[in-house]
Amino acid sequence: MPELNWLSIKEAHDQLASKQISSVELTQSCLDRIDAVEDQVQSFLAITPEIALAQAAVADRMLAAGEGGPLTGVPVQIKDVMCTEGVPTTCASRMLENFVPVYNATVVDKLINQGAVMLGKGNMDEFAMGSSCENSAFHPTHNPWDLDRVPGGSSGGAAASVASGETIFALGSDTGGSVRQPASLCGVVGLKPTYGMVSRYGLIAFASSLDQIGPVGRSVQDCALVLNAIAGHDPRDATSVAREPQDYTATLGQDIKGLRLGIPEEYFVDGMEPGTRKAIDEALAKLESLGATIKPVSLPTTRYALACYYIIAPSECSANLARYDGVKYGYSYQETNDMWEALEKTREYGFGPEVTRRVMLGTYALSSGYYDAYYLKAQQARTLIRQDFDRVFQEVDALVTPTSPVTAFKIGEKTGDPVQMYLIDVCTLPVNIAGLPGLSVPCGFSDGLPVGMQLIGPHFSEDTLLRTAHAYETATEWSSARPTL
Repeated sequence: MPELNWLSIKEAHDQLASKQISSVELTQSCLDRIDAVEDQVQSFLAITPEIALAQAAVADRMLAAGEGGPLTGVPVQIKDVMCTEGVPTTCASRMLENFVPVYNATVVDKLINQGAVMLGKGNMDEFAMGSSCENSAFHPTHNPWDLDRVPGGSSGGAAASVASGETIFALGSDTGGSVRQPASLCGVVGLKPTYGMVSRYGLIAFASSLDQIGPVGRSVQDCALVLNAIAGHDPRDATSVAREPQDYTATLGQDIKGLRLGIPEEYFVDGMEPGTRKAIDEALAKLESLGATIKPVSLPTTRYALACYYIIAPSECSANLARYDGVKYGYSYQETNDMWEALEKTREYGFGPEVTRRVMLGTYALSSGYYDAYYLKAQQARTLIRQDFDRVFQEVDALVTPTSPVTAFKIGEKTGDPVQMYLIDVCTLPVNIAGLPGLSVPCGFSDGLPVGMQLIGPHFSEDTLLRTAHAYETATEWSSARPTL
C-alpha cells in the first residue's frame, strides 16, 4: 500500500469511507511529508497544522455519521490568492503581508462544506503575475523533479506540493496558463475551467476577464472530482454562469473512438524543445491508437495572442491594483506627512518589480491618447481569436497542443529577460483570451523533466476534455511517476 500522502482523491475517499484510515491519519501523513521536504521544495507560504487537524477531526465525525462526499477528509493546499477567513492571504506580496481576511472565497467555503482539510496556503508569483514562481516576495518554489529548476507559475506552489506528495490536491488560479503550465512542468494534472464556471468571489483579482480558479491533482479523475465540488453559479460573482450541476466523472472510462482532435500548427512554435515535440508526437500516436481521429487545423490569429494578452492583462491589473493605496488596507508607508509621497512610497515598497512592470504597462495602454491604439486594438484582436476557435470547433471536438514549449528551466535563467519569460505562456494564454477550458496531462519526459499535453475544447466541454485525458492517462504510465525527493 502506498504511503497515505501519495493517495489519489479516489483512493483516499475509498479508504476513508471503508474506515481503513482516518482523516486525521491522512492529514498527519501529509504534514509529516511537509516536515520532510518543505525546506527543499518551499511550496507553502503558510502551513496550518492546527486548523488542518481540527478540520480532519470534523471530517472523521462526518464520515462516521455517513455524511460528506468524495473530498471529505482529503487534504488540500489553497493558493494564497484566495481569501481564507482568519488565515493570512498575502498574494505572495509585501503589500498584503499582514492581511487576514474576514471571509472565505466561495471555492474555499465549498471545499470546507464538503469536509476537505486545508493544510495551508500555496506559494505563487506575486499577485499571480509570472510564469516561474520566482516572483514571490518571500521565496521561490523549487521543482520537485530538479530542485535547481522552477516549478512554473504562477500556481507553482500548487503544482509542486502535489508533485512532491505534500498534499493530495491543490487549488490554483489560471490567468494565462497559471494552473496548466506549472502542472506540465511538475508532471501533474491541471485544469482551467471555462470562464464563469467557477466563482471568482474571494479570488484577489489580477485580470478580471481572464482569471479562473482550477484544480491541480495527481490524476484526471482527481480534477474531475474537485470540479464537481467547486463549479456552480454564485450570485456574489457577476461573471458566474448559471448552469445545471453536472457530474464530471460520469464520462470517465468511456472510449474516445471517433473523437475528432485538431492539431493547430501555430502551437508548434520555433524554439520548442525537441524532447517536448517528441513527447507530444508520441502522445498523438497513442490517442490515435485509442480511436481518435487526428486532423491538422489552423488558428491564424493565434500569432496575435501573446501581444493581445500583454495589453489586456496589464491593463486590467493596473485598474485592479489601484486599490492598494496605503489607505484602505495592506502595507502603508507612514514616514511622511505628505499624502502623495505616502501613496508613491506605499506602492514603491509594497509591489515587487514584475507587478510594477505590469502596472506601468497597463497604465500606459489605458492612458489618454493610447487607449484606442493599444487596449481597444487588443480587444478587437481578442474577438478574432475567439472567432478562430469557434470556427475550428465546428470541425473538431477538441485541440491537442503542448502545454509549454519547454520543460522546467533553471531558477534565475530567465529573470533578466521578461520577454523570454512571457513567451513561456504562448501555448496557454489563447485559452484564457477566449474563455475556453484547457487541461494539461503528463505525456512523457525530456531529459528527465516532465512534459505536459494540453487539451482545449469549446466552452463548457470539460466532460470531453476529462474523458479524453483520462483515456490517455489510463493507457500510459506518465501520471504515476514520482520525483525522488
